[in-house]
Amino acid sequence: MWQTWLQADTLGRAVIAVLMAMSVGSWCVIVWKAWVLRRASLGLQRAKAALWQASSLDSADADVAHWDKEGLVLPLLAALRQPPVAGLDAANAPAQRRTRLLREALQDVVQQLQSGHTILATVGSVSPFVGLLGTVWGIYHALLGISGTAQLSLDRIAAPVGEALIMTAAGLIVAIPAVVGYNVLGRRAALMEADLEGLALDLRDLTLATEA
Repeated sequence: MWQTWLQADTLGRAVIAVLMAMSVGSWCVIVWKAWVLRRASLGLQRAKAALWQASSLDSADADVAHWDKEGLVLPLLAALRQPPVAGLDAANAPAQRRTRLLREALQDVVQQLQSGHTILATVGSVSPFVGLLGTVWGIYHALLGISGTAQLSLDRIAAPVGEALIMTAAGLIVAIPAVVGYNVLGRRAALMEADLEGLALDLRDLTLATEA
């Protein structure tokens, strides 16, 4: 890759720089999200246990906050206590209003879990084409150089074309970890989202039972 950098022109070096930035960015997101989701998963299970062991919803905040470091459960509890405002919000039935507030809080939590996944999806889908652009541009310049020579040989053709094809390989090397990371992390986040949806339903049913 260093040899390709030395022999590349401005556009070729720009392609290499973009691929390197994509690779570094995707690996940073993968490491960061893997750590965050692992911490969030452990905290979610312990926060749920602390919630159901509490004597009441009003006294559960302190115990839940001790484990819910990523703020996944606390927004759901806060939604249950949000006072009504004037207008249609106050006119709505309490049960329907709590359902709406829980749904909105759950959407915010899900967006938090999915943060960074768009970067991985973008890198995984774009980087092969960036590498292909570098290959096409490199082959174009290689053919221009070959056309100016009086004698053609396999070595004169294979060397520059092979160096240009390295760009395609570099694009795939950048894309594969991003795609794998997106799928693995996305599955972990989806499992937690399903768990939080079940918790939101349980909290809604609990408030309904206490009012009955």
